[in-house]
Amino acid sequence: MDKLIYTAMTGASHVLQQQAAVSENLSNASTPGFRATLNTFRAVPLVGEGLPTRTFVVDSTSGADFTPGPFQQTGRDLDVAINGAGWVAVQGADGREAYTRNGSLQVTPSGVLQTRTGLTVMGDTGPITIPPDTEVTFAKDGTISTVPSGPQATSVVVLGRLKLVNPPEAQLERGGDGLFRLKDGTDAPADAKVEVVPGSLEGSNVNTVEALVSMISLARKFDMQMKMLQSADGNARQASQIMNIAA
Repeated sequence: MDKLIYTAMTGASHVLQQQAAVSENLSNASTPGFRATLNTFRAVPLVGEGLPTRTFVVDSTSGADFTPGPFQQTGRDLDVAINGAGWVAVQGADGREAYTRNGSLQVTPSGVLQTRTGLTVMGDTGPITIPPDTEVTFAKDGTISTVPSGPQATSVVVLGRLKLVNPPEAQLERGGDGLFRLKDGTDAPADAKVEVVPGSLEGSNVNTVEALVSMISLARKFDMQMKMLQSADGNARQASQIMNIAA
């Protein structure tokens, strides 16, 4: 009885957390480079004070689906998509280096290359500054070149190279800001083998149909957990009545 109550109680709680994760996936179905969140369940015994029959249900192997998303050709000069494995290095709001697949970039009025969400894009030697009145082009290896706008476009200036990294997926974890970082807190080294596709964006890898089916399945799981609690409560009441009669 104890095990049933604790399993159903904690299971219902974590079903709600999984529903929140699926809702986040659905809300980012159109976010470039988004990686879907994955969750699974497992039961673990209660450690510490309590009866040995009590068992908790917890989230297990929560992570991300690193399957590449579909490519969309935009023709925009400041759009880049990662071809295959790899990440673009940016500076997170906390000042630490982080990694994203969202290659929709912009240039601030002060000339700093950033993502559309306002994160500074990192180059091999630090932040990248774009001179005014220039047109930006990206090479396959992430090299950034500019030419003056207008008829005087005669000279090409190489500004640097995007910092492109490719650490093992097992070493990455998603932060609350949606960016990925190395679990040990260090910065990944640049990888010259990572390539980009200029004028394109990688779409989200969220499958909306699967996410909607998952929402329905989780709602049924929650109902099942609540029915188990009701059954445990009914069994406990009947057991108490039988014990009172026997006494």
